[in-house]
Amino acid sequence: MPVHNALPFLDQSIESILNQTYEDFEFVIFDDCSTDGSSEVIHEWAKRDPRIKVYESEKCLGLVGSSNDAVAKSGAPIVARMDGDDISHPDRLRQQLQVLEEDVNIAVVGSLSIGIDAAGREVRPRDRWRIVRRSDFAPFPHGSVMFRRSVFDAVGGYRECPFSGEDNDLFLRMTQCGSVVTLPGALYSYRYHTMNATIHNGSFLIRQKLSQNGDEQLAAFYMLGAMQLWAGHKSMILREMISTSSLKVNQQSIVTILYACWGSTHPGSLRAALRLLIQSRDFLAGLQIKEGTPYEWRLK
Repeated sequence: MPVHNALPFLDQSIESILNQTYEDFEFVIFDDCSTDGSSEVIHEWAKRDPRIKVYESEKCLGLVGSSNDAVAKSGAPIVARMDGDDISHPDRLRQQLQVLEEDVNIAVVGSLSIGIDAAGREVRPRDRWRIVRRSDFAPFPHGSVMFRRSVFDAVGGYRECPFSGEDNDLFLRMTQCGSVVTLPGALYSYRYHTMNATIHNGSFLIRQKLSQNGDEQLAAFYMLGAMQLWAGHKSMILREMISTSSLKVNQQSIVTILYACWGSTHPGSLRAALRLLIQSRDFLAGLQIKEGTPYEWRLK
């Protein structure tokens, strides 16, 4: 668990790992120069549970550096990721470890998730459609994964990748070494909030115009708007979308603009409509999916 200013959610995240049904693990927490009191919280937990190993960086390394260092400090051949603002289901580690033990050809196993807001309320339901669709973006959230350390080392770990994210880039490279699979159960709660790293990364990408590709910018706009919406706020991407000269005018961009208009004027009704859409496609996908069975990531 790499941590940088994870309050006020850090206690819940740590507790969700310590309360796992599978108990035989080392819990590496790497504090990346937090300034909000996260370090003190981590050390208090470490006093209570000897499985926790605390490491601190002398300078801020960022997402890639702290994630690589957290893995480097771990001593096990199997590594599970956890993010400091999310929550793991109590049986997550046991179920994922079983998948890796039963098939040596699987390199990574993630799980579907539900979305929660800052108060812990469920805002986005599970979406099994993510498993049956084809996409270059992983079906699972970053913090939900468990992977083989040997594969992580073989592909060189995390690297800077502004558009698709350091996590998705890692998982794409890991597909060259083994299967990347998803468990259809919601073993993870992904938290949407205003300090979420995805929101800030999306804002940085758009405003600094790191990508000259219109499709990449559109994906970044969509990501940023969705994060704002599920966090309980208005979507604030419309003005920037309209003023972006490199954005292609096509069906996808028009639909995204319409969503942005809706999300900026009536975010509550858009959230309700999207929940209904997700629940409907989750039900239809569930007709093809067997609970407890891992499904390989279907790349485009």
